[in-house]
Amino acid sequence: MTKSSKGTLFIISGPSGAGKGTIREKLFQALGGLSYSVSCTTRQPREGEVDGVDYHFISEAEFQQHVDNGDFLEWAGVHGHHYGTLKADVEKVLNRGNDMFLEIDVQGALQVKNIMPEAVTIFVAPPSLPVLEQRLRGRHTETEQDIELRLHNAQKEMERSSEYDFIVVNDNLDVAVAELVHFVKQHRCSKER
Repeated sequence: MTKSSKGTLFIISGPSGAGKGTIREKLFQALGGLSYSVSCTTRQPREGEVDGVDYHFISEAEFQQHVDNGDFLEWAGVHGHHYGTLKADVEKVLNRGNDMFLEIDVQGALQVKNIMPEAVTIFVAPPSLPVLEQRLRGRHTETEQDIELRLHNAQKEMERSSEYDFIVVNDNLDVAVAELVHFVKQHRCSKER
């Protein structure tokens, strides 16, 4: 790929607890030339999360100001909080010829795909809803009400997975990462032709 060509926007989605973040981190270790878009959110940081690295943690008022200014490529309300991707952050990276990953929810992914049909969508699915529930409970980061909401949303998100360009089932982490590495390499090769 020449530096003058535009990078590819990859969108990775899937239910909370499916392993999107872990798979993305391992993919980035395996491949070079990838950037990650840090989304804005109004939720509080979880233990170990760093502002500006995991998310830009902002107030509802700041979030609304970005909405009013048209700064977001996509934004949505998810699990009682707001999440959004700043357009300028994405465009800067893609215009440099680098590939970028957005890790966003299904409704956001489909918003972006409508605006940027060239974006490549990837859905990370759990092997089953009972396994997903076990993972969510094992994190010890959500209340019972949050877990129930996430499981309800997961069911709806999984029903939309067929709208994605690529689906990876995270049953075995190493296999899921290898499948995604292969998919991204294949996409890069086809783009270079």
